[in-house]
Amino acid sequence: MKASVLYRIAAALLLLFAIGHTLGFRQSDPAWGVNGVVSSMHGVHFDVQGFDRTYWDFYVAAGFSVGILYLFAAVLAWQLARVPDGTLALMRGALWAFALCFAAITVLSWRYLFYIPITFSLLITLCLSAAAWVSGKQVSTAAAR
Repeated sequence: MKASVLYRIAAALLLLFAIGHTLGFRQSDPAWGVNGVVSSMHGVHFDVQGFDRTYWDFYVAAGFSVGILYLFAAVLAWQLARVPDGTLALMRGALWAFALCFAAITVLSWRYLFYIPITFSLLITLCLSAAAWVSGKQVSTAAAR
Protein backbone atom coordinates (compact mmCIF):
# COMPACT_ATOMS: atom_id res chain seq x y z
CA MET A 1 0.00 0.00 0.00
CA LYS A 2 1.27 3.49 -0.80
CA ALA A 3 2.22 5.93 1.95
CA SER A 4 -0.25 8.48 0.56
CA VAL A 5 -3.19 6.12 1.11
CA LEU A 6 -2.05 5.32 4.65
CA TYR A 7 -1.70 9.01 5.47
CA ARG A 8 -5.20 9.72 4.12
CA ILE A 9 -6.64 6.89 6.26
CA ALA A 10 -4.78 8.25 9.29
CA ALA A 11 -6.09 11.76 8.53
CA ALA A 12 -9.69 10.51 8.41
CA LEU A 13 -9.27 8.60 11.68
CA LEU A 14 -7.64 11.63 13.30
CA LEU A 15 -10.48 13.89 12.18
CA LEU A 16 -13.05 11.49 13.67
CA PHE A 17 -10.95 11.20 16.83
CA ALA A 18 -10.74 15.01 17.12
CA ILE A 19 -14.49 15.44 16.67
CA GLY A 20 -15.35 12.63 19.08
CA HIS A 21 -12.94 13.86 21.73
CA THR A 22 -14.05 17.47 21.45
CA LEU A 23 -17.73 16.60 21.68
CA GLY A 24 -17.39 13.91 24.33
CA PHE A 25 -14.69 14.76 26.86
CA ARG A 26 -16.97 16.92 29.03
CA GLN A 27 -19.72 14.27 29.20
CA SER A 28 -20.24 12.03 32.22
CA ASP A 29 -22.77 9.35 32.99
CA PRO A 30 -24.57 9.67 36.36
CA ALA A 31 -23.99 5.92 36.79
CA TRP A 32 -20.26 6.63 37.13
CA GLY A 33 -20.90 8.40 40.44
CA VAL A 34 -18.62 11.32 39.65
CA ASN A 35 -21.10 14.15 40.21
CA GLY A 36 -19.42 15.15 43.47
CA VAL A 37 -16.02 15.35 41.83
CA VAL A 38 -17.35 17.34 38.88
CA SER A 39 -19.21 19.70 41.22
CA SER A 40 -16.01 20.25 43.19
CA MET A 41 -14.11 20.93 39.98
CA HIS A 42 -16.72 23.59 39.12
CA GLY A 43 -17.06 25.02 42.60
CA VAL A 44 -13.56 25.45 44.00
CA HIS A 45 -12.08 28.72 42.78
CA PHE A 46 -8.48 29.83 43.17
CA ASP A 47 -6.23 32.60 41.89
CA VAL A 48 -3.62 31.71 39.27
CA GLN A 49 -1.42 34.60 38.13
CA GLY A 50 -4.25 37.06 38.63
CA PHE A 51 -6.98 34.89 37.05
CA ASP A 52 -9.89 33.33 38.92
CA ARG A 53 -9.88 29.68 37.80
CA THR A 54 -11.30 26.28 38.77
CA TYR A 55 -10.03 22.79 38.12
CA TRP A 56 -12.91 22.46 35.65
CA ASP A 57 -11.37 25.37 33.70
CA PHE A 58 -8.06 23.48 33.56
CA TYR A 59 -9.83 20.26 32.54
CA VAL A 60 -11.75 22.00 29.74
CA ALA A 61 -8.63 23.81 28.50
CA ALA A 62 -6.65 20.55 28.43
CA GLY A 63 -9.49 18.72 26.67
CA PHE A 64 -9.92 21.35 23.97
CA SER A 65 -6.14 21.54 23.54
CA VAL A 66 -6.02 17.80 22.86
CA GLY A 67 -8.87 18.13 20.35
CA ILE A 68 -7.05 20.94 18.56
CA LEU A 69 -3.83 18.92 18.45
CA TYR A 70 -5.70 15.92 17.00
CA LEU A 71 -7.18 18.23 14.37
CA PHE A 72 -3.69 19.57 13.56
CA ALA A 73 -2.43 15.98 13.29
CA ALA A 74 -5.27 15.23 10.85
CA VAL A 75 -4.28 18.20 8.68
CA LEU A 76 -0.62 17.17 8.87
CA ALA A 77 -1.39 13.58 7.85
CA TRP A 78 -3.55 14.84 4.96
CA GLN A 79 -0.71 17.11 3.81
CA LEU A 80 1.84 14.28 4.09
CA ALA A 81 -0.33 12.27 1.70
CA ARG A 82 0.38 14.95 -0.94
CA VAL A 83 4.16 15.00 -0.47
CA PRO A 84 6.16 13.29 -3.25
CA ASP A 85 7.70 9.92 -2.36
CA GLY A 86 11.25 11.18 -2.66
CA THR A 87 10.57 14.04 -0.25
CA LEU A 88 8.86 11.71 2.23
CA ALA A 89 11.92 9.51 2.12
CA LEU A 90 14.02 12.47 3.27
CA MET A 91 11.63 13.10 6.18
CA ARG A 92 11.98 9.69 7.84
CA GLY A 93 12.87 11.13 11.25
CA ALA A 94 9.79 13.35 11.37
CA LEU A 95 7.55 10.59 9.99
CA TRP A 96 8.72 8.11 12.65
CA ALA A 97 8.38 10.77 15.36
CA PHE A 98 4.76 11.30 14.26
CA ALA A 99 4.12 7.55 14.47
CA LEU A 100 5.89 7.23 17.84
CA CYS A 101 3.85 10.11 19.23
CA PHE A 102 0.68 8.16 18.54
CA ALA A 103 2.26 4.97 19.86
CA ALA A 104 2.75 6.84 23.16
CA ILE A 105 -0.86 8.04 23.02
CA THR A 106 -1.92 4.42 22.49
CA VAL A 107 0.00 3.36 25.61
CA LEU A 108 -1.54 6.20 27.64
CA SER A 109 -5.00 5.33 26.30
CA TRP A 110 -4.50 1.67 27.25
CA ARG A 111 -3.36 2.64 30.75
CA TYR A 112 -5.87 5.37 31.55
CA LEU A 113 -8.80 5.41 29.12
CA PHE A 114 -11.21 2.98 27.43
CA TYR A 115 -11.88 1.09 24.18
CA ILE A 116 -12.79 3.93 21.83
CA PRO A 117 -9.61 6.02 22.32
CA ILE A 118 -7.52 2.84 22.54
CA THR A 119 -8.89 1.66 19.19
CA PHE A 120 -8.53 5.01 17.44
CA SER A 121 -5.00 5.63 18.71
CA LEU A 122 -3.93 2.08 17.83
CA LEU A 123 -5.31 2.30 14.27
CA ILE A 124 -3.71 5.73 13.79
CA THR A 125 -0.39 4.39 15.11
CA LEU A 126 -0.55 1.44 12.70
CA CYS A 127 -1.31 3.71 9.71
CA LEU A 128 1.42 6.21 10.58
CA SER A 129 3.97 3.47 11.27
CA ALA A 130 3.17 1.66 8.05
CA ALA A 131 3.39 4.92 6.10
CA ALA A 132 6.77 5.74 7.66
CA TRP A 133 7.96 2.19 6.87
CA VAL A 134 6.78 2.39 3.26
CA SER A 135 8.42 5.82 2.89
CA GLY A 136 11.71 4.35 4.13
CA LYS A 137 11.48 1.52 1.65
CA GLN A 138 10.89 4.03 -1.13
CA VAL A 139 14.28 5.64 -0.43
CA SER A 140 16.09 2.31 -0.47
CA THR A 141 14.35 1.38 -3.74
CA ALA A 142 15.27 4.76 -5.25
CA ALA A 143 18.90 4.40 -4.07
CA ALA A 144 19.16 0.95 -5.66
CA ARG A 145 18.31 2.40 -9.09
